[in-house]
Amino acid sequence: MTPTPVGMRCPECARERTKVKTVRSGPSAPIVTQALIAINVIVFVAETASGAPLGGGGGGSVFDHGALYGPLISVGHQYQRLLFSGFLHDGLLHILFNMVFLYFMGRILEPAIGRVNFAFVYVASLFAGSFGALLFQPGVPTVGASGACFGVLGALMVVARYRGISIWQSGLGLTLLINIVFGLTYSGISIGAHIGGFVGGLICGWLVVELGERRRLPAAALGGCVLVAVISIVAAIAVAGSHGLTPNGISIGV
Repeated sequence: MTPTPVGMRCPECARERTKVKTVRSGPSAPIVTQALIAINVIVFVAETASGAPLGGGGGGSVFDHGALYGPLISVGHQYQRLLFSGFLHDGLLHILFNMVFLYFMGRILEPAIGRVNFAFVYVASLFAGSFGALLFQPGVPTVGASGACFGVLGALMVVARYRGISIWQSGLGLTLLINIVFGLTYSGISIGAHIGGFVGGLICGWLVVELGERRRLPAAALGGCVLVAVISIVAAIAVAGSHGLTPNGISIGV
């Protein structure tokens, strides 16, 4: 046996070189979360510069060309609204609330599941939120990142549960409850977008944990998130014209 700094080892083992792995002292920076916040802010500045008032109420060319509106999707085939609407906001308070919510939820979830997984969860939840908004109110113009933010909350709740963290002791359950009450109390809030995004986030969170982490199938988890997004897009287009509305003579506004 050969004495070494870590104890007695056989001569063959003592000659082997062991690869050293370093562990970061803290969680990685939520770069995707920060990038999403930056994109939303940039779009809001462009939206305001194009004529949208800071106090809300809709208006401006950016808002008019990006707001989620069933008739313009079903009849006008403006499918880009399913995505762009998730980066538009109706006034300063609207974007402030959503970005603060995204910051606190994203800085927890992103380091927990990784940047790529987080990005896929966010985008899939955004499309799921668009589907929910159109399912409930296809004839009402809708904007905001609320659907995607609720998806982040849903995924975070799934991850917390799988890792033995109490939903209520962590405050996630109370956060969901407060937002539900807030959404039901105040008018002008798209409950459909919140529900759709939250359900999409729950599904994607389960895929990331169950397939990506437990079964070591990260590609399958990402593929599942893509499938959630595709199904949401197809379903959103299907329900966009469900009420038989037409875009003729209708002005976009919230």
